[in-house]
Amino acid sequence: MDEWPRALVPDGIFIAWWAHVFTDGPLMAEDPALAPRYVVATGADATAVLRRLARAGWTTREGFALTDQAWDVSEARLALFGRVADADTAELALLAAARGAGIVAISDAAGDIGRALLADLGRIGPVTTDPDADLGTAPTEDAGGPVLAPEQRALLERLAGGETIAAAAAAEFLSLRTANRRIAEAREVLGVRTTREAVLAYLRMRREGA
Repeated sequence: MDEWPRALVPDGIFIAWWAHVFTDGPLMAEDPALAPRYVVATGADATAVLRRLARAGWTTREGFALTDQAWDVSEARLALFGRVADADTAELALLAAARGAGIVAISDAAGDIGRALLADLGRIGPVTTDPDADLGTAPTEDAGGPVLAPEQRALLERLAGGETIAAAAAAEFLSLRTANRRIAEAREVLGVRTTREAVLAYLRMRREGA
């Protein structure tokens, strides 16, 4: 086997071997780089990510074992989640990612297992430790008109109902900073200058069924 960088976990198992096989070999899922991959520190962070993924159309399921007979599961938009504290679980998560599943792993990114998992998932595609990152939640393209991400819609819906930005952020498990950023992005998508105008534009879109 050619030499290549590998991450060694404490018990001597090279879990990066999986990334080598599945990114270089013929069994790679069609485009697993499009699936979300998160390594987060706490269950609360994972819950926030999973809520956003669910709104974006992902089916979330606990555990990283895949029973589907088809190798490529990317079309199922399946996001698997759970705690990764050992090499065996890390291998399952990596295998699922190689088959096109989204991954939300709870692990200490500073520990040996977490570092190895981050490095190996990174060989498949983008991976982040930031629970506020947008992996896998981008809106799909449509024939015309502005397209808001599910998270932007959720925030504008709450603002339209009279909630403050702080209250809407808390209800959507977002930091205030992230909520303000999402609303600013929504203003840009809608082509307006103020949040009030964005809410009015959103309500017009809702009435028109957009």
